[in-house]
Amino acid sequence: MCRTGEAAWGCLLFLTTLGVFAVPRSEHQSGAVGMNVLFIVVDDLRTSLGCYGDTIVKSPNIDQLASRSVVFKNAYVQQSVCAPSRVSFLTGRRPTTTKLFDFFSYWRVHAGNFTTIPQYFKENGYVTMSVGKVFHPGISSNHSDDFPLSWSIPPYHPSSEKYENKKTCKGKDGALHENLVCPVDVLEVPEGTLPDIQSTAEAIKLLQVMKQHNSPFFLAIGYHKPHIPLRYPKEYLKLYPLENITLAPDPDVPIDLPPVAYSPWVDIRKREDVRALNVSFPYGPIPQDFQLLIRQSYFAAVSYVDAQVGQLLSALDDLHLTNNTIVVFISDHGWSLGEHGEWAKYSNFDVATHVPMMIYVPGMTADVHPDSRMFSFIDSLSYAADQIPEGKSRKIVVELLSLFATLSELVGLQVPPRCPETSFDVQLCTEASSLAAYINITDDEEKGLVESVAYSVYPRPSDTPQQNSDLPFLKDIRIMGHSMRTVDYRYTLWVGFDPNTFNSNLSDIHAGELYLVEVDPNQDHNVYNSTFYETLSKKFLKFLRK
Repeated sequence: MCRTGEAAWGCLLFLTTLGVFAVPRSEHQSGAVGMNVLFIVVDDLRTSLGCYGDTIVKSPNIDQLASRSVVFKNAYVQQSVCAPSRVSFLTGRRPTTTKLFDFFSYWRVHAGNFTTIPQYFKENGYVTMSVGKVFHPGISSNHSDDFPLSWSIPPYHPSSEKYENKKTCKGKDGALHENLVCPVDVLEVPEGTLPDIQSTAEAIKLLQVMKQHNSPFFLAIGYHKPHIPLRYPKEYLKLYPLENITLAPDPDVPIDLPPVAYSPWVDIRKREDVRALNVSFPYGPIPQDFQLLIRQSYFAAVSYVDAQVGQLLSALDDLHLTNNTIVVFISDHGWSLGEHGEWAKYSNFDVATHVPMMIYVPGMTADVHPDSRMFSFIDSLSYAADQIPEGKSRKIVVELLSLFATLSELVGLQVPPRCPETSFDVQLCTEASSLAAYINITDDEEKGLVESVAYSVYPRPSDTPQQNSDLPFLKDIRIMGHSMRTVDYRYTLWVGFDPNTFNSNLSDIHAGELYLVEVDPNQDHNVYNSTFYETLSKKFLKFLRK
């Protein structure tokens, strides 16, 4: 059998020749196994994309995918940190159910033997494959990316991944450093490549093998960038002349922001180039010239990932798979680029919880013509803007939690039932409904929908910023921020939390936040303590208690 660490495509080719993937029908299969699924997850990507209205970022390939998809303009994650978010949307359960608020537990042992999306598809005749960062590596996925339960073959991780946090960033002194801002000459880095380049190549080889195979596939690919360090091919810098880069619209810490809500961005303080700035903890601002460098490199890293997505989708088209493959594109959470004086995720603000989410469904979101291309690669380095039309968009507030039910319905599998109030012992259920019905509705029909709510949580060790505020161990969590996002409001309540019982005490209120999104889209003015909005705050608290 295949060994962990070998090329996934080679393993798949070997097993295919043996006929290993003749999987029997499952009782959950409502009809013939449906379309393939290409599931793309990008790490730390906020909605800085052309298709989300960003006028600076060059993302033509993702924008092209958006033009063929339904784009959910108000999609939110359930916790703005990698492992909890990924386990949440891959199991269809909230972090309060998976009991994963950090990186250091495996939900099947810690909370319940919950079924994952790829596991469910695998049980229903799909060949399931993982490339790159899909589950977060480590204890949170049992040091195996949940193989063999979720995947048909061992997950693939690029060999160059081990250099991500090494001294590979050339500084002004000519020496190599562990920097935050890290444009590189790819030919000069170890192995002469980067992780996302390797992942794209591996995923394309898997698609080529599956083209010859009769079973449907579920291929998940997780891209590392723009996660820090901002390490990417230096040629993408030319897309973003420094004179065109601006500071965040709200670069200062809001006066009325509760200290418990603030992320002190400890991650980037450890990088050599940031450490050299001697920024005071926790609120000291980064010098403006360096702020511009960070933003410039983040945008360049996004364009680099966009090119990888473009190559992958172009290969899907080359193999004539776009007429029977659903494509999902999401991020695990956002990232702050100086908004509220923060440079991280680790919060309940929109900039951390609001993510891109688009779904391409052949024949539903775009007409399929056998002789025409759906996805041609677009080189952003020589691309003229304003050439890509908008796709279908939905403004309804949604959660990534809905992906399990949505994909099940779209491919024709029986949709897992909604979880009962207590679901720790229920293996197969989801805590959010399918969004499939929203794909083909009209704008007028969408206006008639009942207002929806997205929930997120974030833990803190104390009421004031500490060195472990961003990533507290479970045992150190004392306060939980429960947040609700509607079309018009962001309401967050910081309450006492017991890490031994996993219970939040909604009567032990430490701080609150209320933002009126229409007049305060960046969430800079907290009106929670205003007597004028006291009734509204009480209404949200009552809703949260339910």
